[in-house]
Amino acid sequence: MQNYSLLWTDPDGTPQASAGRYDKRSAKHRRTELRAVGCTRVEIVPVRPGEVPEPVS
Repeated sequence: MQNYSLLWTDPDGTPQASAGRYDKRSAKHRRTELRAVGCTRVEIVPVRPGEVPEPVS
């Protein structure tokens, strides 16, 4: 099963990355939640076991 993580920019401009793992459906739901609170550049990225994505500035 493929796991996904999210990258986004907070409303104050701070880049963030989720440490959690999501399936595709859950990642899309989380993306919607982040956008609803004003986050921008919300991206769903595939990750491998043990991998933690770095926030993009």
